[in-house]
Amino acid sequence: MTAQDSATRPSAIAVRSGTLLATLGVVLFSFSFPATVWALDGFGPWSATGVRGLLAGLLAAVCLFTARVPVPAREHWPGLLTVAGGCVIGFPLLTTLALRTSTTAHSAVVIGVLPVATATISAALTGRRPSRAFWTAAGLGALAVVAFTLQQSHGLPTLGDAYLFGALLVCAAGYAQGGRLASHMPGWQVIAWGLVAALPVSTLVAGLSLSWEPVHPTAKAAVGMAYLAAVSQFGGFVVWYRGMAAVGVPRASQLQLAQPLITLVWSVLLMGEQLSPLAPVTAVIVLGCIAATQRARS
Repeated sequence: MTAQDSATRPSAIAVRSGTLLATLGVVLFSFSFPATVWALDGFGPWSATGVRGLLAGLLAAVCLFTARVPVPAREHWPGLLTVAGGCVIGFPLLTTLALRTSTTAHSAVVIGVLPVATATISAALTGRRPSRAFWTAAGLGALAVVAFTLQQSHGLPTLGDAYLFGALLVCAAGYAQGGRLASHMPGWQVIAWGLVAALPVSTLVAGLSLSWEPVHPTAKAAVGMAYLAAVSQFGGFVVWYRGMAAVGVPRASQLQLAQPLITLVWSVLLMGEQLSPLAPVTAVIVLGCIAATQRARS
């Protein structure tokens, strides 16, 4: 074994491991929209957002306390507050409001554009510029997903589109900052501290909304809420940020090009929505674009 082999092999292993973790995060996130629809079966949009944030925040606080994790340094808090505002409060609330009037298939359009937005914000934050090949593949993948999801909804703009556009911006900022912070602290601590930072707002929103929005607890709503709090809001971010730290925010973010297609599969299997015949074609295009972004050099 040469010195170059020994230096290259751990790096290659780290990249494969990071890619697998980020892919697992994508799969876990892909069920968030169906779980949100289930939660809306018994909760209002503000209640669903507040309760999921409160439950996830308490879970994160217990984990941090049990592990005796020290409070992050002051310079990390602006990024953590961005994670809290974008991933814990902004994205869940805006997508929940959108899902009151939009189907999961239509709402998946926000995920189709999210990877490019995340890579763009990450490049602005870090100053690292992916190659032209990367941007070309990422743009084509996003275009394919957007075209497919709009075709699913007949291309008609909805009231929920404004919510989805806002959710796209705040979530991309949270992803980019979280991925950057994950190179300074474990990924699970990034989202855990973000959840804890958002606890005052989550508690206030949950308390006020539960008093004015009607609540009709059902088994479906309970399952949806449990998934949103434990997985979508916490567990999924643990592997997602760890994967981002290993392979870089731009490359990891492009794996999310597959998320809308996985979400559409869930919408068919679990929610009775009909899948377009164009889905397999779009899937092949997206997978090719993902492969290209993973091979492209920064």
